[in-house]
Amino acid sequence: MWVFDATPLIYLAKVDRLTLAQHLEASCVIPERVYEEVVTTGIEEGYPDARRIERSVGANQFEIVPVEPSPLLSRLQNNSNLSDADIAVLACADSYDGVAVMDETYGRDVAAAEGITTRGTAYLILKLAKQDAIDVDDARTVIDTMIDEGWYCAPDVYTKIIQKLDALSK
Repeated sequence: MWVFDATPLIYLAKVDRLTLAQHLEASCVIPERVYEEVVTTGIEEGYPDARRIERSVGANQFEIVPVEPSPLLSRLQNNSNLSDADIAVLACADSYDGVAVMDETYGRDVAAAEGITTRGTAYLILKLAKQDAIDVDDARTVIDTMIDEGWYCAPDVYTKIIQKLDALSK
């Protein structure tokens, strides 16, 4: 199960590529708290990507899941450096034995300390390119367009992504 945080959802929506999630081999879920943040609040604030996410949920590409009370949830709620959405993603990934899809370094560091597997947006795009669900040129376009839309990718990470895509095209 893939448990999506706000940033991957928002940027895949900005570049109109949420449909890529349907190619993942496991179900894709959004914790209720993340949905409230990106869709409910996003629509109230007029973000077009919020409507795209809402439509993807309506098309059953993503399922909304509750955050179940757990010792981990209680512990994470005491960490003032994590957003409510990050806490929800990590708690859901832990309770559903899923993978947290998040890009923020701090959240990923906390996940590693808690034994929760994380993957970022770029990982998903590379995985889909490797599985031929998306061609290499399209994968590069998705990455470049997300960056154009404001998705942060450190230059050294971008270089590694492009090297991996180039290796796949050979």
